[in-house]
Amino acid sequence: MDFDKARFNMVEQQVRPWDVLDPRVLEVIGEIPRENFAPDQYKNLAYVDTGIPLGSYVVNHKSHPCNMAHPIIDGRILQELDIQGEDLILEIGTGSGYLTACLAKLGRHVDSVDINEDMTTIATKNLQALDINNVNLSTGDASKAWQQKRNYDVIAITAAMKTIPDSYKKLLKIDGRMFIVTGDAPAMTAYRVTRTEKNKWTTEKLFETSIEPMIETVKQTFTF
Repeated sequence: MDFDKARFNMVEQQVRPWDVLDPRVLEVIGEIPRENFAPDQYKNLAYVDTGIPLGSYVVNHKSHPCNMAHPIIDGRILQELDIQGEDLILEIGTGSGYLTACLAKLGRHVDSVDINEDMTTIATKNLQALDINNVNLSTGDASKAWQQKRNYDVIAITAAMKTIPDSYKKLLKIDGRMFIVTGDAPAMTAYRVTRTEKNKWTTEKLFETSIEPMIETVKQTFTF
C-alpha cells in the first residue's frame, strides 16, 4: 500500500472538506505517518474515515473499546485549539499517541495521560520511533482532574465527559483553549472553552459528534 498517497488523499478528501483549512494543521497531518500508530492488522485502514480498534478496557466485567479517532476529528481538534509554537499542552487520553504527535509538532511541550499503562507504553514507543521528544507521558485516572503543571495554554480532552469540569477550566492560562466533548451517545457536542479572565470563561459550541466516554476508574485490564 502506498501510505504517502493514502495520507495525501486523506488530507484532501476527508480532512480539508471538513473545514480544516489551517495550513499548519494540514501540514502536520500530511507529514506524520498515521499508520505507525495503528496496530499491524489495521495499518491498511490508517487513512480510512473510521475509528481503528486499539484494544479494550475491561472494567467490572464490562468491555470498553479503545479506538483511534477518525482523522476528521483529529483535524478539527487541532484547528479549533489554534496551537502556537510556544504553547504548553495537556492531553487527556493518549491512546497510541497519534494526536499526541500532532500536538507536539505544533506546540512546545505536551503532557499526556492515559488510564491504561499498556497504551502509555505503546505511545512511548511510537513517539520515540519518530524522534518526538517534547512529550511527557503518564498513566493515571484523569476523569475528574489531572495536574502536572500549574496552567496550560491548551487542553485536549479526547474522551467524552458528562459536563465540562471546572477542574480543567481552572488549569487554563488566560487566553488558554480547551477542546471537550460532552453528552451521551449518539448525541454529543464538541465545545471550545477559552479562559478570558481569572474567573471568566467563554464556551463555544463547535459541532455534533460521538466519541468514547471517559472511563472513571483505574481498576481495569487491557486486552488485544
